[in-house]
Amino acid sequence: MDIRCLTAGESHGKALVSVIDGMPAGLKLDIRFLNDELARRMRGFGRGARMRIEKDKVEILSGTRKGRTLGSPIALLINNRDFKIETLPSISRPRPGHADLAGAIKFGESDIRNILERASARETASRVAAGAVFKILLGEFGIEFISHVISIGRVASGRSFSFNRIKNTVRKSPVRCVEEGASGLMCLEIEKAKREGDTLGGTFEVIARGVPAGLGSYVQWDRRLDAALAGAVMSIPGIKGVEIGLGFGAAGRRGSAVHDEIFFKAKPGKFYRKTNAAGGIEGGITNGEDIVFRAAIKPIATLVRALDSVDIKSKKKVKAQVERSDVCVVPSAAVIAESVAAIEVGRVFREKFGGDSLTEMKRNYEGYIRQIKGI
Repeated sequence: MDIRCLTAGESHGKALVSVIDGMPAGLKLDIRFLNDELARRMRGFGRGARMRIEKDKVEILSGTRKGRTLGSPIALLINNRDFKIETLPSISRPRPGHADLAGAIKFGESDIRNILERASARETASRVAAGAVFKILLGEFGIEFISHVISIGRVASGRSFSFNRIKNTVRKSPVRCVEEGASGLMCLEIEKAKREGDTLGGTFEVIARGVPAGLGSYVQWDRRLDAALAGAVMSIPGIKGVEIGLGFGAAGRRGSAVHDEIFFKAKPGKFYRKTNAAGGIEGGITNGEDIVFRAAIKPIATLVRALDSVDIKSKKKVKAQVERSDVCVVPSAAVIAESVAAIEVGRVFREKFGGDSLTEMKRNYEGYIRQIKGI
């Protein structure tokens, strides 16, 4: 059973829309949870003026009755309070680091406004809303997603990474640092960048817990879950690097110090690892350990202290366009990454267990769990 997710809408357009096709019938959707996820995306020290203007709320337009999914496509609507796309001025000064110039060349546009409205990170609100639906589905099977900030600029969170303890890196405070923003030193760094008209990037980690072994496949390159997961995270505006498990750290170690040895526990009858350098995925397939990945997001490309650019009409040297923007979005990016990870894990989960209804899906899942315990 395939499941698809599409989004539509522009940054200053009337609304953002998500469509999910293939969700099983009988899943109870909690609108409060969807809105809470949208609120998490908007939090974090360093966010800009739009976060004070918008207060995202989702409306379920189709695919449910009496709070439960029908098996038909689900349409989610997020209205933009800042709706003024038709009256906004044209732009001809591309911003380095944005899709402005490349997009204008691709589509033959002389007004960069037509590019940036869709290329904007505002689109990610649609995917957070959709991701919340996938989180609810996966939550029915004991799967959860958490994230935390590792660094902002050159300031680290103080959580040292060790591949021997990947499963335990965030157990003490899994979500608080994302929801409440960065630590004091990080806040000072963000304030300094703001005063100087600059921006900051950073790194974060996402963990998916409770994922069973056997999701994804090695039989074709495009069915490998790690490839799909990395691609989904890279599709978040500003993300420039993704690593799963030990990631780049594996390159400097010998194989004997990297690969996770396999053990078996008779009761409850399962294979397990004492380490998780693989980040929960081997050969493109989940191995039953936590899925762990980290990503690096570059500093936001819209700067108050604008960089040099060239006017695409006059071809003269100018300062780049200055749009309303944030100083730092690392905590928000972590929340968005949770959402796209939920969509990708949900997609292969649905592929594996099928079922037109949640009841049927659970029956298939329970049968599979009994099967792998019998190996």
